[in-house]
Amino acid sequence: MISGDRSVLHGKRGAFWYTLQELRKHWDRIDIICPRAPAFSVRPGERAAVPIQDGGGEVHFHPSPKGLWYQPFWIFKRGKELAAEHRHDVMTVHDFPPFYNGVGARLLARRTGMPFAIEIHHVVGYPRAASLGETIGRILSRFILPRHARRAAKVRVVNTHARSLLETWGVESSKVQVVPSFYLDRVLLTKDVRPPVSYDVSFCGRLVRNKQLHELIAAVADIPEVRLLVIGDGPERKRCEQLAKELKMGKRINFLGWLPTAEDVVGAVLTARMFVMNSLSEGGPRSALEAMGMGMPVIATPVGVMPEVIEEGVNGIFTDGSKGDLRRKIMHLIEDDAARERLGKEARKVLDRFDRETLIRKYADFLKSIVPPRA
Repeated sequence: MISGDRSVLHGKRGAFWYTLQELRKHWDRIDIICPRAPAFSVRPGERAAVPIQDGGGEVHFHPSPKGLWYQPFWIFKRGKELAAEHRHDVMTVHDFPPFYNGVGARLLARRTGMPFAIEIHHVVGYPRAASLGETIGRILSRFILPRHARRAAKVRVVNTHARSLLETWGVESSKVQVVPSFYLDRVLLTKDVRPPVSYDVSFCGRLVRNKQLHELIAAVADIPEVRLLVIGDGPERKRCEQLAKELKMGKRINFLGWLPTAEDVVGAVLTARMFVMNSLSEGGPRSALEAMGMGMPVIATPVGVMPEVIEEGVNGIFTDGSKGDLRRKIMHLIEDDAARERLGKEARKVLDRFDRETLIRKYADFLKSIVPPRA
């Protein structure tokens, strides 16, 4: 597996960690080549492997010894060594700007003959870019992703909008397969224990510009006595904290930061009356789906998989993400207890569609379908 996710190496039990715990049941060994993680840096010539061996197949991480500029070469070098030693059946590649994963995987596949799949979990800047960097990323994706897809055996996308976009970019429709990555843990999300409600609105996600958290903060600041809980961390945190200070929100907003386990996240989200996610672009978002699985009324922008999941006014509410629209939708749900209860009850049915065990088995089957029959 070629991935840019180093969260496990930093001790975070996030979405990637929980995915691997289930995926390992379907393979004897999974090797993950990823960028450098400072706590696990290696000297030239050393092998870096961080094993996870508490049941199921083995999972080993191989972080690069150098910066991102070296990543395509590290993928080729370390991948060639691993392929010779373990004779892997298939390779899967999480591809995104600046496309060092895809470049390295193409080099490795050419040398080893190993079949590979390109995985696109989020087309940067689609449908709307949040910055000049995302605009450039979307333009590069338009030209580079189809080139990488031509070399791949299959292309995995996680929603139908991404499939349609790739097809308009010239990727063969027969190569593109929708295999959702929004693995919901029914047992975790449906626990009977409910914490006391302390907030009106909860938000959970990486604090980056495309999440439009600043718009949500401004909307909540305009509604007297309404409280907002922010779960997550990222480069936009200081900016958002400063905005909350300027708007004199005081104790009406709480930045919890990164929480160590999924159980902690669920417990925090459930302390609010509703969940809001107003991103400009997403693959999912997973956090909104998880909130629906908890039985929370959700307000979300129509990005990623949301248009395929939310039926307006039945199991969720759409917003255009602007301050005024967010304010109106939030006030409506605060004032209407029956609407919150009705939306939350219908929202929970999302668990039937995105059950973790079922979807990861389908993901494993997707990868196994690429493996050529052995002589």
